[in-house]
Parts: sequence; structure tokens; C-alpha cells
Amino acid sequence: MSAQNNKIKVITLDLDNTLWDVEATIIVAEKNMRLWMQDNVPDALAIYKSDATAEIRSKVVADNPTQIHDLTFLRIEVLFRIITATGVASEQARSLAEEAFAVFFKGRNDVAFFPGALEMLDFLSQRYALFSLTNGNADVEQVGIAKFLTGAVSSADVGASKPSRQMFEAVLDRAGVSADQCIHVGDHLTDDIEGANNAGMHTLWVNLTEQVRSEDQAKANIEVTNLEELPAALEAYQGSL
Repeated sequence: MSAQNNKIKVITLDLDNTLWDVEATIIVAEKNMRLWMQDNVPDALAIYKSDATAEIRSKVVADNPTQIHDLTFLRIEVLFRIITATGVASEQARSLAEEAFAVFFKGRNDVAFFPGALEMLDFLSQRYALFSLTNGNADVEQVGIAKFLTGAVSSADVGASKPSRQMFEAVLDRAGVSADQCIHVGDHLTDDIEGANNAGMHTLWVNLTEQVRSEDQAKANIEVTNLEELPAALEAYQGSL
């Protein structure tokens, strides 16, 4: 069956913990940034490692209610306020905060894909239009998956985060399809599956850790426990529509 005849024309994809292990990635990115801070702003690192960081982040969020979904902005602003707290002038502190973030962001985009992820993207991209749909701030160009994607939508773009319907409606608008022509793929039962279900989309749960879903949690149309089986599972579901 050719893609243009399929009922599902678009696949939206969560990124973190669907295509790669975000926790492991962030740990390395944080370590690299802290090493940079030790060499360049050691006094700021001392604050960053303390309980004061949580307070500073809360203040940043309170002061910038329209940007709370922009993780890049929040991290840079927290770093900026920490560095200025050590007595560094504002302009220099801004530059140092951006340098520190650049170190973090390089590591944040140096991901180790789950087995089968790239092969899956390659296969699906030849049959469907793929859009990333993430609450995170991974850069699809730096990660190396932009070549598979028709587009990318993040919470920073929308000003909301999954499971908000705004996220799913934003990508449907960009893709130019109705909800029943789209399937969302993700690992999180609330953010991904419940959110997409509520938007009227088909859903595929990537359950790599083989969680046991409770009765009160959202149910996906398809469930896979590894990415290698995802294309066949999706094709079988497509054939049943």
C-alpha cells in the first residue's frame, strides 16, 4: 500500500526517552558544563552546586511566565543570574552564561540512540511525513535526524508542553492533516499517549522498559517494547484501518 493511500499520512515523534536515553545524555552534558565552569567561573560553580540554584530557577520561572516552556532560555538565564551573583558585570556574565550553555548543549545533542532508532527513522521517512514533537530542547540538526524529518515542533515554539492539546494541534496545523491522519509515537503515557488521544490522533506507545500500564492510565492503539519492531507494528495497524 503506497503512502498516499494510507489513512495515516503523518507520524509525530517524541524524542527524549523515545529515540535515546535523555537522562544518560544530560548527566554527561552536565558533567562537561561543570568542568568548563570549574576552569572559567569557579565561584559560580560553587553556587550552581548548592541549593541556591533551585531558588534562582524558581525566581527565573516566576519572572518569565511566558517562557517557562523554553528550556534553553531558562538554563541560560539561571546561569546568567548565578554568574552575576559572583560579582561579574552583566555583559560579561551574559557572554559566560552563553558559553557555559554551549558546552552543555553540545553534550545534550550528543545522544546514544536506542537500538534500531536510526533504521526506523530511515524506513518511516520513506513512507510518511515525520515531525518531531518534543517538550525538550534537543536540536534535530545537531542530533543528526533532521534529514528524516519534514518538520520539528517544540514546547518553546508553541508556548505549551505536552500533554496540552496546543502541542498536538500545532503540529497538525503545520503538517496540514486532520488528527485521524496522524499517529503520535512516544514513551510517556500522560504527555504522549493521553495528550495525543485527547487530540484525536492515533497513538503508539514505545514501552522500552516494559512498564505495566495501570487501568487508569491512557491506552495506546499500538504498543512496542523495542524500536526494531515498530515499523512492522505500524504497518499492521495501518492495514487494519
